[in-house]
Amino acid sequence: MNAIITVVGSDKVGIIANISAYLAEHSINILDITQTILSGNFVMMMMVTLDDANVTVEALREDLAKKGTEMGVEINIMNERVFSAMHRV
Repeated sequence: MNAIITVVGSDKVGIIANISAYLAEHSINILDITQTILSGNFVMMMMVTLDDANVTVEALREDLAKKGTEMGVEINIMNERVFSAMHRV
């Protein structure tokens, strides 16, 4: 299963490193990533594969939300199919 992870919040050092390290610890591969700074706000989208993940989607969602709170950003994860359907014109 592929998923989309979004991260939005104030820019600061270590956001990508912290999230990437967490994903690596749980055997979640990053397939694609884009990030930018918009008016001082950090915005990142990652497509990841959960095929080899050693954590459930529910635990992943909770862990990422907690990490986001610790870093002062909002982190969400959504199935790629749901994300694509929501953003179809």
